[in-house]
Amino acid sequence: MTHRVVIVGGGAGGLELATKLGDSLGRHKRADITLIERARSHFWKPHLHELAAGSMDLRVYETDYLAQSHWHHFRYLIGAMTGLDRGARQVHVAPFVDEDGDTVTTARGISYDTLVIAVGSRTNDFGTPGAREHAIALDDPEEAERFHRRLVNAYMRAHTQTEPLRPEQLKIAIIGAGATGVELAAELHNTTRTLVSYGLDRIDPDRDIRLIVIEAADRILPALPKRLSDAALRLLEDMRISVRTSARVAEVVPEGVRLASGELVPAELVVWAAGVKAPDFLRDLDGLETNRINQLVVQATLQTTRDDDVFAIGDCAACPWLGKEGAVVPPRAQAAHQQASHMVRQMRRRLAGKPLLPWRYRDFGSLVSLGEYSTVGNLMGTLTGGNLWVEGLFARMMSVSPYLMPHLLRHVSRHFGSRRTR
Repeated sequence: MTHRVVIVGGGAGGLELATKLGDSLGRHKRADITLIERARSHFWKPHLHELAAGSMDLRVYETDYLAQSHWHHFRYLIGAMTGLDRGARQVHVAPFVDEDGDTVTTARGISYDTLVIAVGSRTNDFGTPGAREHAIALDDPEEAERFHRRLVNAYMRAHTQTEPLRPEQLKIAIIGAGATGVELAAELHNTTRTLVSYGLDRIDPDRDIRLIVIEAADRILPALPKRLSDAALRLLEDMRISVRTSARVAEVVPEGVRLASGELVPAELVVWAAGVKAPDFLRDLDGLETNRINQLVVQATLQTTRDDDVFAIGDCAACPWLGKEGAVVPPRAQAAHQQASHMVRQMRRRLAGKPLLPWRYRDFGSLVSLGEYSTVGNLMGTLTGGNLWVEGLFARMMSVSPYLMPHLLRHVSRHFGSRRTR
């Protein structure tokens, strides 16, 4: 019988893996490749902030799963994973009900020989009171588009009202100053002014609009080197974006954000962009080992610690960072991309009965796009012989797609050799 590979989750890692396995194994009938995904189309998650700001069109940049499966020789099944029976080697999939309430598919069990779980991550609000009710998390295109609708409605409401603006009106609080929060703030600075220029002339952008970024750490972009954090902060300040560091959020309320100090930061719209966790259903998935943020704990081969037939990749996997004692690979798109490529090689070895190989993470650095204004980041790893700090137009060009970064780095390493910028 043909080996059955089931991939759950069509994000950056899952869709790439399904496509590559379909092209290499599915096309030649060496394996049966199935992708289970609850959405109809894929949108590159690192660009959700642009969708929320209104500077990117979903319909232009989304990938239709059904068409992709046809072109690349895998099978696409719509639905959400609800459970796992490791003894029977079956994935439990919920019924899919459309927006009209009609049942499209019924509950079913999908059999596998190799299972790869790639369900990504969700925003982690750490149980903060009011966060779920009053803040929007940019986890998917639907949430990003909901934020944009609320943004446009808020501006139209302010334009037509006769009474003075309330303290929270036209103020947007972004909780979390990692890449998502910082990029969203910069993107909103531009798009809100564009929105006002569409005839909403009763709103003065410099007087009425305010963007506030709130970060619990002592600086923005805490995962990046301090010199890049400082450069990004200067750019945000030049845009008159307010940045509050060392500010812990205690509660999100209808009128804004209450800090642990007791101060209320007025805001009509609140975006939660601080922290991630894997989906809750992984926590008790038929005995598989998970960590405190629900990630499946995997070995260096990407196999889960308690079942060699079940693999996990991407943000939902806690994978050891070989060469860094006790560290796990950070939840980044570049890690999911590398793991997907490694899983293609693993599947070939698995089908040939050969031992699997450990995966080693190659950190190509981070780039943070500040909209049309600039990009800051650091490129790192063996290709550059150390760290290469980049800012401005060159960094902006390299931030277009994380998939291009390894190829661009090869060009950089040839051009600069092993030098480091100081």
